[in-house]
Amino acid sequence: MDQHGPYLREMGLTRWRFGSQSTDRTKFPSNKEQHFRDGSLKANLGNLAVLAREADGCRRCGLHRTRGKVVFGSGSAAARWMFVGEAPGAEEDKQGLPFVGRAGVLLGAMLNSIRLSRDDVYIANVLKCRPPNNRDPFGQEVRECAPFLHRQIDLVQPEIIVAMGRFAAQVLLDSDQNLVQLRGRPHNFGETSA
Repeated sequence: MDQHGPYLREMGLTRWRFGSQSTDRTKFPSNKEQHFRDGSLKANLGNLAVLAREADGCRRCGLHRTRGKVVFGSGSAAARWMFVGEAPGAEEDKQGLPFVGRAGVLLGAMLNSIRLSRDDVYIANVLKCRPPNNRDPFGQEVRECAPFLHRQIDLVQPEIIVAMGRFAAQVLLDSDQNLVQLRGRPHNFGETSA
């Protein structure tokens, strides 16, 4: 594990590994090395911008009628760490940025404790629009919005995904297990290696 390993363990977090089998880290260059070697960082930034515009015009579920702004995501397109929350809250809906309310203050403190900033990571939510009264998302809303998140993950290719809460973990892992059952072991995301 890299320099962040002790911090991850202290927070009770485990690395999520891309790919179904391999844990051989030597096969996978860091995202930044790969992006700069093949020139894909600029393409990823462009693709994220295209995807953000698509999300901005989304009318797939009823949440578009009550949203203030689409909360697509923010941070580095070459981030090693990606933080995924459930859905935007009231402040996020006003500003159009993820984790800017009270949860954002906590996330900022967490990042600072492991010597990272919001510019070093990528932050997104499962849902891009705020559910009314901060209610739990409905299944149809998740089904319509999850492809945006999956495409963000494909484009950023983070080495570590931190699910911020039960809902995000269950959606990312396609599981109905609670956090106690999911903690303490590595999980794979996706079928292909990054």
